[in-house]
Amino acid sequence: MSDYQVVNPATGEVEREFETATDAEVQEVLARSHAAYASWKATDKSERTKVLLRVAELYDERRDELAAIIGREMGKRFAEAKGEIRLVASIYRYYAEEGPGLLADTPLNPAMGGDALVRKEPVGSLLGIMPWNFPYYQVARFAAPNLMIGNTIILKHAPQCPESALAMEQIFHDAGLPADAYINVFATNDQAADMIADERLVGVSVTGSERAGAAVAEVAGRNLKKVVLELGGSDAFIVLGADDLGAAVKAAVQGRMGNAGQACNAAKRMIVVDELYDDFVEQFTAAMSGLTPGDPTDPSSAYGPLSSEGALTNLLSQIEDAVDKGATVKVGGKRVDRPGSFMEATVLTDVTPEMRAYKEELFGPAAVVYKVADADEAVELANSSPFGLGGVVWSEDPSYAEEVADRLDTGMVWINTAQGSAADLPFGGTKRSGVGRELGAYGIDEFVNKKLIYKPKVG
Repeated sequence: MSDYQVVNPATGEVEREFETATDAEVQEVLARSHAAYASWKATDKSERTKVLLRVAELYDERRDELAAIIGREMGKRFAEAKGEIRLVASIYRYYAEEGPGLLADTPLNPAMGGDALVRKEPVGSLLGIMPWNFPYYQVARFAAPNLMIGNTIILKHAPQCPESALAMEQIFHDAGLPADAYINVFATNDQAADMIADERLVGVSVTGSERAGAAVAEVAGRNLKKVVLELGGSDAFIVLGADDLGAAVKAAVQGRMGNAGQACNAAKRMIVVDELYDDFVEQFTAAMSGLTPGDPTDPSSAYGPLSSEGALTNLLSQIEDAVDKGATVKVGGKRVDRPGSFMEATVLTDVTPEMRAYKEELFGPAAVVYKVADADEAVELANSSPFGLGGVVWSEDPSYAEEVADRLDTGMVWINTAQGSAADLPFGGTKRSGVGRELGAYGIDEFVNKKLIYKPKVG
C-alpha cells in the first residue's frame, strides 16, 4: 500500500494512490534542487516578481478545481476551500510586490566610521514539510517568500495531500518557474530525515505536530541546519467583558469551528469571567448545537468531516478521558452516525488539569469553556498551556484588552475579533508552538544570509 493516498474523509473511500519515492529518486531531487539554486539565485528580482504574480493569477483562475481537490483529500467545505485559495493568491501577490523592497539593502552608521550595509542574500536549497489541514496556504507561507529571496525548494507534503501537492507543482511550472526551483517529492519520514542531513540542503521548515517538529529539529540540530517550526496550539479566547455578548459568542464559534476546528490557531479554550460565564455557556452551547456537519460540497453543511478516521478516533478518546474524570458534555461528544469521519460539535465544561483535554490540543469541533474570577486568573489559566501560538482578548474596553494581551505568552493576540491570517501579518508562536515567523516582513527574514559589507572612508 502506498504512503500517499487520497482517502475521502466524507466517505472513507480510497480514491487514488501515488507511488512513494525511491531512495534513488530522493537523491536525484536533492541534486536537481542544489543545481537549480545557482541559476535561480542569480535571476533578477524583477523576474522572480513576474513568476510569483503569475502564480497568484493561476490560483485565482483555478480556484474551483483546486478547492474540489482538497475537499476530497481532507474534507474542507467548498466555500472554505475557495477562501483558502484567495488567501494563498494574496500571499504570492504580496511577496511579488513587496519582496524587492523587503530585500533591499539596510544601510548602517558604524561608530568606527566608514560605510556599512546589510545585504539579504539567498542561502540555498530548503525542505518544506507541510500538513494536511490547509494544503495550499501552509505551502504558500513557506514557498512565496523563499522563492522571492532566490532559494530553491523541495516540498514534502502530507501523505493524504498528493493531488494538491502535484497541482501546486504544476502551477509553478505553468507560471514559468524553472522546473527544479520547486520540486514536489512523495518521500517517507525516514527519507526526509536523510534529506535534512544531506549537505546539499541548508534548512527546513515544518508545519505540523509537536512530535513532527521535535523529530525534525533533532536531525536538523545534529547537522547544524536552520529550522522554522510552526507547531500546535491551544489558543485561549478570553472574555472579560462585552457590550454585546452575542458578538463575542459569534466570534468564539467562528474561531473554534473554521475548517471543522482543525486549525492550529483556532480558539480552543474559552476563558470567561464568572459574571458572564452562565450566559456565555448558554449562548455558546446553543450556537454549537445548531451546527450540523455534512458533505463538504453541500453549501448547507455547517462544517465537514474530520480529516481522517484516525483524527476522529483521537478526538473521541480525549473527550472520553475528560468525561471519565468528571468533565461535563454540554452538547455533542460523539461521532455522527453516517459514513465518513464526522463528529458532533462539542462543548465541554468542568475540565481539570488531570484530563488530557486540559493540556492537549483538541484538533476538531470541540471546545472547552472555563470560568475565572478576573483577568489575573484568566491570564494564569491561558499561560498554563504548554502551547503559545495565539489568543483572543474580548472586552468593551480595547485599551484594557491590550494590557491583558501584553501578559499572554503567545506569538499573536487578536482583540475583539476572531483570529485570522493575512499576507502582511506575521504568524508564529512561542513555547511548544514552535520557533520562527512566517508571513509579512518577518517571514522573508528566516532563510536569508544577512551579509555585512563594510568600506572604510578614503582619505
